[in-house]
Amino acid sequence: MPANETLLTTEGIKKLEEELRHLKTVKRPGVSERIKVAIGFGDISENAEYEDAKNEQAFIEGRIKTVDKMLRNVHVINTGASLDDTVSIGTTVMLKDLELGGEVEYKIVGTTEADPSANKISNVSPVGKAVLEQKVGAVVDVKTPVGILQYQILGVRDI
Repeated sequence: MPANETLLTTEGIKKLEEELRHLKTVKRPGVSERIKVAIGFGDISENAEYEDAKNEQAFIEGRIKTVDKMLRNVHVINTGASLDDTVSIGTTVMLKDLELGGEVEYKIVGTTEADPSANKISNVSPVGKAVLEQKVGAVVDVKTPVGILQYQILGVRDI
C-alpha cells in the first residue's frame, strides 16, 4: 500500500465527503464573514477578533486540503468476511478475553476511521495487528504496556 493511500470503508468515505462539504459550504463562508466584521472594527494590527478569525480560517483551509487529499488517495476497503472466516480490514471480529472471560466486538478499519470509543480499531493497533489474517478459533497474543493479553477469535462478519 502506498504511503499516502487512505484506507476507508464506504461509510468512512461518505463521512469525509460530508465533512468536506460542511467545511466548504458552512465553515469557510462563516469565517469569511467573521473576518469582514473584524476588519470593520478598524485597525487590524491590534484586533483580537481579526486574529482569531484568521487563525480559524487557516485551520479550516488546512483541514480542507487534508480531507481533499485523503479522498483523492482513497482505497476502498472491501467489506465482507472472507469465505474462510479470516479477519481482514473491513470486517467485525468477535473476541473473547481468555484471562477475564469477557467478550468484545471490534470493527477493523484503517487509521483514518479508527474510533476506539465506537469499537472501531485500526489495522495497525495492537489488537488489530494481532487479529489480522487470523481465522475463527485462533488464539492471539496482544502485546500491551501491561503485558501480553490473549484473545480467542469467536467470529468474523461484515461491518
